[in-house]
Amino acid sequence: MAEYADAGATDRPVRATVLAAILEHTEGADPLRGVCQAGIWLLPVDGASICLMTDSAHREMLHASDEVNRRIEELQFTLGEGPCVEAFTTRRPVLVPNLATASTPLWPVFAEEMIGQPVGAIFAFPLRTATACVGAMEFYRRHPGELSAADLAIALEVVRVATALLLTRGRQGDGAAETDDIAAAWWGKLTEDRRHVHQATGMLVGAFDIPADQAIALLRGYAFTTGQPIDEVARALTTGQLVPAELD
Repeated sequence: MAEYADAGATDRPVRATVLAAILEHTEGADPLRGVCQAGIWLLPVDGASICLMTDSAHREMLHASDEVNRRIEELQFTLGEGPCVEAFTTRRPVLVPNLATASTPLWPVFAEEMIGQPVGAIFAFPLRTATACVGAMEFYRRHPGELSAADLAIALEVVRVATALLLTRGRQGDGAAETDDIAAAWWGKLTEDRRHVHQATGMLVGAFDIPADQAIALLRGYAFTTGQPIDEVARALTTGQLVPAELD
């Protein structure tokens, strides 16, 4: 597994190329979709995704370019481990040019579950500023292969733009663009979309008198052993289709 520190300031030609690609692929749609599509177009990858995160147990997938990406992200959230989780936790890129032969001490179960999936390489980047990390962006390719130094510079610039989009929003007014912090709006969306997980965690804390992290571990363990996404298990608990005793 290869890891790289941030490459520093991106040169202007790379920045201009990335911004032009994003504008071309956004076309009035969700700008995060445009960022992902630009990354796929500019890099030797087959898919891209962006996740908002507060920790390994709380994340919201904001965009995934295809079903393979959705499966990768769903599995990481269910297990609480994987390249995105590592990138978010360490605040460093995690580059895995050959998933089949990678050493994965921080996410062995995820690596095992990926066997047989159409994924040869994964490249995960933290969406971070100097003081905060708000999520992760991940690229995958179907066949093994590295990112060159030029590819890495482009990827870091794409990630920089994605981070800026998560933290700020431009509004046109009086002919000028205003920038304001929208982090609170994203956190609100995260809480709403993951309300079943939060509620189910609370139910298990009350039922078994255990800390929240153990409750999350119970949810994940049951989800993994039954082959269900953790969201579905949590929803079953909160709607009475599943009772806490069945998870113990």
